[in-house]
Amino acid sequence: MRIGELAERAGTSTRTLRYYESRGLLPSRRSPNGYRTYDEDDLRLLRQIRTLQDFGFDLEETRPFVECLRAGHPAGDSCPASLAVYRRKLGELDALISRLADVRDQVGRQLAEAERAAAEGSEGAAAPRCEMTG
Repeated sequence: MRIGELAERAGTSTRTLRYYESRGLLPSRRSPNGYRTYDEDDLRLLRQIRTLQDFGFDLEETRPFVECLRAGHPAGDSCPASLAVYRRKLGELDALISRLADVRDQVGRQLAEAERAAAEGSEGAAAPRCEMTG
C-alpha cells in the first residue's frame, strides 16, 4: 500500500509517517517508481506506536516495542527491552500519582481553611450582596 492509504488506515497523517520513517521507526521501502510502499506489518507497527502514545509514552519509548515486532514477535511487548520500558513507565506514573495525591491533599486543606475563615468572618455580619442583582 502507499503512504496515503497507510496514513488513512492508521488514523494519522502522511507527514507523521514520514517523521516516523526519519526516526527509524517505520521502514523505508520504495517501489521502482519511487513511491513509498508499506504492508500490513507496517500498519501493525503504527498501531503499536499510536497505542503507546495514547498511553503517554513518548516516541522514543516506543522503539523497543517496534523492534520487538520487527524481530518477529507476535506482540511488541514480549521482549525484555519492552518490559523494561513498561516498568520504567509504571514507576513514573506511580510517582506522578503520588505527587497529584499530595497536591490534592494541599488543595483540600486550603479549601477547608478558606471555608472556615469565610464562616467565621460572616458570623453576625449581613450576608454579602451581589451588586449585579441589585
